[in-house]
Amino acid sequence: FLHPLPCLLCWLVGKDGGGLAVSISLKKVELSVGESKFFTCTVIGEALSLDWYSPQGERMVPSQRVALHNEGVRSRLTLYNANVEDAGIYRCQATDAQGHTQEATVVLEIYQKLTFRSVPSPQEFRQGDVAEVVCDVTSSPVPVVAWYHNNMEITEDTDKFQLLPNNNLQIQHVTKEDESVYRCEARVEARGEIDFRDIVLVVNVPPVLSVPQQAFNATADYGESVTFTCRAYGSPEPEVTWHRKAVELQESEQYAIRARGTTLTIRNIKQSDGGSYTCKASNKAGEVQREIFLKVFVQPHITKLRNVTAVEGSAAMISCKAEGEPLPEISWRRASDGLSFSDGDKSSDGRLEVRGRHGESTLTIVGVGLSDWGRFDCEALSRIGGHQKSMFLDIEYAPKFQTSHTVFFSWEGNPVNISCNVMSNPPATMLWRRDKLTIPAEGTANMRVYSSPGRSLLEVTPVSDRDFGRYNCTARNNIGMRFQEFILAQADVPSNPYSVRLSSVAQRTATVTFMKPDSHGGVPIGHYLVRYKDINSQEWRDVKSHGTQTVVLLTSLEPNTTYEVQVAAVNGKGRGEFSGTKSFQTLPIREPSPPSVQGQRGVGKAYRLGLIKQDDGGMPILEYIVKYKTVKEQWMTKLVPGMNDFVLLQPLQWNTHYEVEITARNVKGLSEPTFIKFSMPQKPDITADSLFSSLGLGAVVGLGLAGLLLLLALVDVGCFFLRQCGLLMCLTRKLCSKKTATGGKSKEPEEGKAAYLKLPLKEENGKESLKPDTIEIKVHSDSGLHTTPQDSKA
Repeated sequence: FLHPLPCLLCWLVGKDGGGLAVSISLKKVELSVGESKFFTCTVIGEALSLDWYSPQGERMVPSQRVALHNEGVRSRLTLYNANVEDAGIYRCQATDAQGHTQEATVVLEIYQKLTFRSVPSPQEFRQGDVAEVVCDVTSSPVPVVAWYHNNMEITEDTDKFQLLPNNNLQIQHVTKEDESVYRCEARVEARGEIDFRDIVLVVNVPPVLSVPQQAFNATADYGESVTFTCRAYGSPEPEVTWHRKAVELQESEQYAIRARGTTLTIRNIKQSDGGSYTCKASNKAGEVQREIFLKVFVQPHITKLRNVTAVEGSAAMISCKAEGEPLPEISWRRASDGLSFSDGDKSSDGRLEVRGRHGESTLTIVGVGLSDWGRFDCEALSRIGGHQKSMFLDIEYAPKFQTSHTVFFSWEGNPVNISCNVMSNPPATMLWRRDKLTIPAEGTANMRVYSSPGRSLLEVTPVSDRDFGRYNCTARNNIGMRFQEFILAQADVPSNPYSVRLSSVAQRTATVTFMKPDSHGGVPIGHYLVRYKDINSQEWRDVKSHGTQTVVLLTSLEPNTTYEVQVAAVNGKGRGEFSGTKSFQTLPIREPSPPSVQGQRGVGKAYRLGLIKQDDGGMPILEYIVKYKTVKEQWMTKLVPGMNDFVLLQPLQWNTHYEVEITARNVKGLSEPTFIKFSMPQKPDITADSLFSSLGLGAVVGLGLAGLLLLLALVDVGCFFLRQCGLLMCLTRKLCSKKTATGGKSKEPEEGKAAYLKLPLKEENGKESLKPDTIEIKVHSDSGLHTTPQDSKA
């Protein structure tokens, strides 16, 4: 260490100084870290500038820790809060007008006093650990550190104590006996400086628990109580707490905590009280816990299952909690498809997974979709019973537009409905915009808004070209907002149909076929208009198509006449252009084509021939000439009017082959004949089988009822004569009692009333008997069996 020297006035004159002399008030200075100091530099002569230079040779300028103050021939340099880096030689340099310089220097030395930077007290350690007692002290030069325990210096390393290079004291396997006050003393020999710190060493002992009984049994819902005991030892004295399912229990009507937490009493044992309870003891040295199990014998009961609402695309967690002893197993069932899931199961697509623990099962659904909406059943089962409850999973989702038709056509003055249909949960609010302006709910002069749940209808009646364009339907709920754009386009009439052709041209009819137009004008085609005229006439006749059919039948034409035909499409806007003209000529009148005949079996000796309408040659068929014969007989002729659609041949012979020739005639002449052959069946036998087979279902049922009534009548007659009972006996007593009854009135059965039977009376011996006056009979006179002449004929 250098001691301060007396201040000397130094006159420094350089060889080329030109008369400048510079001096500094101090030559050498010692400072402690953190102290401040100033130096004064004086110049004699005509100096143009006076500057200070740092030990690094850099010209010094004012800063937070450096201050410069010049007054004429003096300059003062001030250093604040000196640190080790500030040590060195500082120069004060003067410069005259000719550029000659002269300077003076001062040496600054920095030292540091004894400083205890980090010496906490007390310092705590856990029993059995290697304790490192911290004493962070520094100085310049480096201090000498010594440790004292019980007023004795720890001079050398032992199995218990060791002095570390960083001046800390290390204690091996610290115990409670090592608790004491330790002194850390530091010296700086060069300055005779000394300082110390006393450090309290605390040794903490981890808690130790003692649980006399680890399992208890109880029965739920009988008002029973049970007390758990948990004793704790340690230093400092441990704090004892009780926990149930990771939640600390507090004093309440259900729980009583006594003896500084060492006893827990559970009152009025319920199903939910079964399971494990945790006794925790903790202090600064650590924490220890023990479980005590309470077994409660109860049937399964689901205590927690709530409806869940999830947002589409998110994850839904459905929790089902059940109690019971033994602990029930929980499974899930999805009502929509009947699939069941238990603990550890996953769905085939990996979205549904079940995880269960301690009587609680969680069904997790990842990427919730609308298909997951619906009921889920939770079932808790154990060997002593089961319990089931259901919950509902509701899916909330942003609006979804259901409208695929977004382009509408109309014309000025024609109202059009633009429908915006939305699905959403919760329900969405809907509004319409036009050119970024909202259409008010009450509408405008030519617009009306009609709203209903999930639907908003905009009725637009265009009045000018400005009403055509884009309309925006916006739907919003708390999940999100969506919009759909609609276009209202100006409709036009359809273009003209093409490929007009004529087919099936006859004397008075012709079929027109054509292809649909390439453009319907934006409005669906309602029908087609076919117009035709005689080539020699100027007047067109119109025929509408059936809906949008592209086939139209022309009727009431004149034979052997040339016609022109055109086709146009009609939509809501109006009629489009006609197609090109197509000419055709109807056929001249001729004889009918051969008749079309379909044979049909008749009844008995008759045979029916169906006549299918054929080409009449342009004139109505006047009659059909029917000739028929057997192989051996001559032709027999029958004339049938042309309006008939069948021919009935009778009487014919059984088991005989017939030939038939049919010719149609109109005013033009006869058609080519049509030939047909058929055979008559054998003559039927009149037997029971044939009789019943020829009868209808009603006749057979009638016969069966008649036989049943006959059987009942025979039984009743037998009862009347043998046991004096039955319907006949009842009627006899009724008729006889009429003459002798006094004050009683008898009523005849009214026609149309339903018969009914009263309850039988019991005789004194317990046997049931029917008295004659307990039966009412309705006799219908409209029953019978009818046969038609056809049946009797058969």
